[in-house]
Amino acid sequence: MLWCLVLTAIVLASYNPVTQNRFLNYDDDGYIRENVHVRAGLTWATVKWAFTTYDAANWHPLTWLSHALDYELFGLNPAGHHYMSVCIHAVNVVLLFLLLGSATEFRWRSLMVAALFALHPINVESVAWAAERKNVLSMMFFLLALHAYLWYTRCPGVPRYSAVVLTFALALLCKPQVITFPFLLCLLDYWPLYRISAPVVVPPSTKTLPPPRLGWGWLILEKVPLLPLSAASALVTMKAQSAGGTVKSLSLYSLPLRLESVLIAYVRYLGKAVWPAKLAALYPHPTELYPMWQVGAATALLVLVTVFALRASDQRYLAVGWLWFMGSLVPMIGLVQVGAQAMADRYAYIPFIGLFVMLTWLVAEWSTSHERFLSGGWLAIPVAGLLVLGTLTYRQVGYWHDTESFWLRTLQLTQDNYLAHDILGYYLTSQGRTEEGAAHFRAALAIRPIDPEANMSLGPYEEARGHLPEAIERYQTVAFYAGNVGLRATAFFNLGHAYRDMGELAKAKKCFEISLQLAPDQPVTLIGLGLVAEENGDLPEAARQFSRALAVQPTDVESLLLANVLRRQGRASEAAEIYKRVARSSPTFVEAQTTVDSLLSRK
Repeated sequence: MLWCLVLTAIVLASYNPVTQNRFLNYDDDGYIRENVHVRAGLTWATVKWAFTTYDAANWHPLTWLSHALDYELFGLNPAGHHYMSVCIHAVNVVLLFLLLGSATEFRWRSLMVAALFALHPINVESVAWAAERKNVLSMMFFLLALHAYLWYTRCPGVPRYSAVVLTFALALLCKPQVITFPFLLCLLDYWPLYRISAPVVVPPSTKTLPPPRLGWGWLILEKVPLLPLSAASALVTMKAQSAGGTVKSLSLYSLPLRLESVLIAYVRYLGKAVWPAKLAALYPHPTELYPMWQVGAATALLVLVTVFALRASDQRYLAVGWLWFMGSLVPMIGLVQVGAQAMADRYAYIPFIGLFVMLTWLVAEWSTSHERFLSGGWLAIPVAGLLVLGTLTYRQVGYWHDTESFWLRTLQLTQDNYLAHDILGYYLTSQGRTEEGAAHFRAALAIRPIDPEANMSLGPYEEARGHLPEAIERYQTVAFYAGNVGLRATAFFNLGHAYRDMGELAKAKKCFEISLQLAPDQPVTLIGLGLVAEENGDLPEAARQFSRALAVQPTDVESLLLANVLRRQGRASEAAEIYKRVARSSPTFVEAQTTVDSLLSRK
């Protein structure tokens, strides 16, 4: 209990600056600040939505409910949301300590692993980023599932196995990162549970007998009931991410590039485990193949460590720690590329436990075998290391303080990060600093000329300055290169308006029609088709399109546009009735009329 309290205290102390952090424009808006379902609180409607939505290109209902609970408790005060994640991280640290202590009966080593997990700065992204609640929450249920498995192995039975299945399912409902759970259980069977039938040497410090040793066949069969959960979670996740347009095609990132990126990423993760410097929120995925010497060096290092770990049969923790690190990273390593990142600090939250176990046990056994050469003061070394990690974590939490400083620092820490330029450009534009925002969009295009987000953002900027040919060029680039269907639909919609402003009505109509095919029944696109039809003199078609828009989304603007067309058709009484109804019931009648006048005059 004492050490659990100590671990909790060091987590709270190291992450204390999080209470000063704000929400960022990096998923926090979609997950919390602008999500109407989350802001409705814990209602039955929210529960139903959480279990049926693919919002944010994911399916994680318990995560949505966690955010809704936070809103019930704290509203939009970011300190409450952030501190709840810190508390969950503290729970995870304690659960990890208790799990390792119970499974291995090495209390001090287990404490060291838990302390490394608590203080390593690479975990800051999972804790200090409000939208990444899914990571710490999934980890909590994942650790509870491991506790349930340990409980089951000591007295196998259906009730205890059911606890494993339930907690694993809950972890998957938070985030699918834990789909490798059945594989990781096989590693635990090898060490530290010693359930494998091969002869083993049980450490003399073990106070309890290990579970009965079984054959590989039975141990694998034992995990089969868990596999459908992993498979179902993977399929639902792929469906959600495909629907959200986040899965990248092989035409964008080729298979050879992905394989090279996997090798490089594993080595980069190892480097950040040992030397956690330049930790950033977004490491952009390369678009060209790596130099062969880098790929060869990465391959050689991974092979050497793998051979070393597997050959050390008397030090099973090496094989288990290494395969834990390699295996638990597989879903996020980039073979199926989701998003535009090559790697991410949050992906290391579970895998680094394997590395921490390897390091701690190896150092502990070495120090034991060389005890006569070491004085008692050598313990100051790991303590000093933890103090350094805690200090780095304290500083890293401040990196997530506010949107502008967050992205400026990201740009300082990374190279050719066009994505960071895009997101910072969005933020500056939203603050009315359009020239500064445009400068970042141009910087993104200097790195990647076909970047859809930067081109799409510069289009309205050029339009507002009367540079219609330049705006059209931006939109055409997005329409041709964007993989996201919604983004392409918006690009064609913007093209339609730009062509209409230039008087090229045939091209405008074609672009609106393509946009409507990509995103059916969009009111703004239907309005665009109606405006083109009205300018072409086809008033019945214009009335039909405005009526369709009004049926999809009844607003004052659609009503007034329809009334104007009806008046021009000679249907004055119908038009007058619409005008009277809108003027009588709408508090924004004047603003709507101004918008309609602007649309009709192409301004």
